[in-house]
Amino acid sequence: MAAASVALVAGVLSAPAAQADSKGDIRITKVVVNHGKNVVVGTSGRFTYPIAVTVKDNHGVKGLTRVSTFSRDHLLGFAAWTGTSCKETSATTSVCTATMTIDPAWAPVLTDKVNRVAGVWVVNADAKAKDGDFCEGDGIASYKVKRASRLTIDATPQQVAKNGTLTVKGKLTRANWETLKNPGFAGQTVRLQFKKSGTSSYSTVKTVTTDSTGRLSAKVKITASGTWRWSFSGTTTTAAGSSTGNSVKLK
Repeated sequence: MAAASVALVAGVLSAPAAQADSKGDIRITKVVVNHGKNVVVGTSGRFTYPIAVTVKDNHGVKGLTRVSTFSRDHLLGFAAWTGTSCKETSATTSVCTATMTIDPAWAPVLTDKVNRVAGVWVVNADAKAKDGDFCEGDGIASYKVKRASRLTIDATPQQVAKNGTLTVKGKLTRANWETLKNPGFAGQTVRLQFKKSGTSSYSTVKTVTTDSTGRLSAKVKITASGTWRWSFSGTTTTAAGSSTGNSVKLK
């Protein structure tokens, strides 16, 4: 925990330099964060994700000497660099994968407005070659860190006569990194979707806007048995998601 905390502070204080320094022919050619997917952080549990950095040098690559990542707009972040492994793909090229760890409990320590760091994050990394060459890569990649969302659903009754009315309720919540709670997410458009029995895909029946507490409610006519769910497309700072399916049968 102590080692992770030190790395965390370094990540918070780092900022992209105006120019990157380098010596020799070493260069960073590619960076992939979390296998190309968004990093989604809730309010509990540690989350680890990789930053894969491809490095080339005529005499071979020794490894990474610095990795940090943080909000592009606020220069704050709560991801700790907790390990690195390098794999040679040729005599001159290695893929060095840094393991980053996020614990939501670290977030409130940064600032009382830590929710603002959700969105685009950048990566800084330094690499060293076996012959002593080095390069400093500032702002070498960008990706999104989003607040986790969750949708619930409750469709009643479970059996409905054909052309009868079904009431579908639910709630959309999202992670608040400042309080480590999951309050309702107000004013968001959510799709009510239906998958007819015997089919494999959902179609949107109607859209509903969450109320001031994140709650949803809709009434629909039933013409076939199947499964209902709520689906949320997400925002630039909040992850997309869907509720579990709620099966309803015709009487």
